[in-house]
Amino acid sequence: MQKLGPVTGQPTGAPFDMLLFGATGDLALRKLVPALYRRHLAGQIVAGSRVLALARTSQSRETYLAQIEETCRKYLRPEEFSAERWKSFAAVVDYLTIDATQAQDFKKLSAALAGRDDVVRVIFLSTAPSLFTLTCDNLAAAGLVTPKSRVVLEKPLGHDRTSAEAINRSVGAMFAEHQIYRIDHYLGKETVQNLIALRFGNTLFEPLWRRGRIRHVQITVAEQLGVEGRGQFYDQTGALRDMVQSHLLQLVCILAMEPPASSDPDAVRDEKLKVLRALRPILDRDVQTKTVRAHYKAGAVSGQPVPGYLDEAGVPADSTTETFVALKAEIDTWRWAGVPFYLRTGKRLQDRVTEIVVTFEDVPHSIFEGAGGSDRSPNRLVIRLQPQESITLTILAKKPGEVMRLAPVNLALDLAGSFKEKPVDAYERLIMDVVKGNLTLFMRRDELDAAWRWIDPIREGWARHDERIKSYVAGSWGPAASSALISRDGFAWQDES
Repeated sequence: MQKLGPVTGQPTGAPFDMLLFGATGDLALRKLVPALYRRHLAGQIVAGSRVLALARTSQSRETYLAQIEETCRKYLRPEEFSAERWKSFAAVVDYLTIDATQAQDFKKLSAALAGRDDVVRVIFLSTAPSLFTLTCDNLAAAGLVTPKSRVVLEKPLGHDRTSAEAINRSVGAMFAEHQIYRIDHYLGKETVQNLIALRFGNTLFEPLWRRGRIRHVQITVAEQLGVEGRGQFYDQTGALRDMVQSHLLQLVCILAMEPPASSDPDAVRDEKLKVLRALRPILDRDVQTKTVRAHYKAGAVSGQPVPGYLDEAGVPADSTTETFVALKAEIDTWRWAGVPFYLRTGKRLQDRVTEIVVTFEDVPHSIFEGAGGSDRSPNRLVIRLQPQESITLTILAKKPGEVMRLAPVNLALDLAGSFKEKPVDAYERLIMDVVKGNLTLFMRRDELDAAWRWIDPIREGWARHDERIKSYVAGSWGPAASSALISRDGFAWQDES
């Protein structure tokens, strides 16, 4: 297929069918369809491939195509979109009205897939987790689970360890483990990929990546948005389940894991699992000193007034669901013993930013004690995932002038200047990894179990000790207790230092 656009990629080599359940939902419209469009432009959706958009909304193919054309125009760059390119992509897409809870609807899907059992079949469940098991049951009953089928499960996968295991057990009855792709889009981000490259492709950081060299690590995932009309759904989830259990713990794994023996998917995931199992449990009253939970009250974000969480549609007036979590994690291994990892995430915060800050130890002996006005800031590696992806190493250098005075200087990784290729969106990478059968960036069943095993006692501790939920003003950086959590160890959050 001719490459029509500016995005490049390796051809998949063979056609595939994508069954996109929940095709009219927010995730599909905002992320998945634009990602598929870009991969089509890159020549990775080869001739003979099909995207079957599936949802219970009764509408024609033409109506659905008009809907996704509108959203693609909204979320794609102007130079990526043209009438010719859209016509080429639209020819790949079909729409079927399928209610995943109705077994008889799958007869239509079976007819659409007749004679295609030898084609890679990607089943993307962009639906509520409560539908995962029933959808897979109906697919299996209709004879649509083939040896070349791969099922993608979106988060959240369950609401605790027991429910997650129930989903895994049910889906695992229809699909082998190597056919199950538990997706976390953070692992597909270009900067996370670069973190892996920095750690395991260079000798520079390895001697420093350990206790005695690193003082502490911060991971912040901050959002300016609130629950955005999803109050009823969000109130059943909360920040700990929604963000910490998945995104933040996966980032901890990438930062803390030992070098894998190879790039084999299971070699990488084995090392991530060791990190999750080495996390020191936060039990009983430890939740009062090592965790902070809060929800936002009315305030202003970017100069615009916003309501408090309890005033959002669908949120009960007496809700104790957290929209903010900060916690101190500790990893009991030789490499990381004594190095705290501070995790923080929240909605309606001052800025939208996702970043990792690795703070190194001071030099053992400074020869610049008499240099008045010198900055004694420690070296820091700042890895920003959004909004602008970047990696910056802050070191101390001499300020110009006659006197020896030190000041921080940033060494920035200039990806844009070094490479002509544009960064690939996380979902673009992960979708094509599913097509190619590459499991490296997807969670294994035992990984998910280990993550829930660490998360569940935190929620149990909150409930057992009836810890009153705190609040913070929308547009701030969270409750004062978050600053107190990290300051007890003599540190400060990056935005407060």
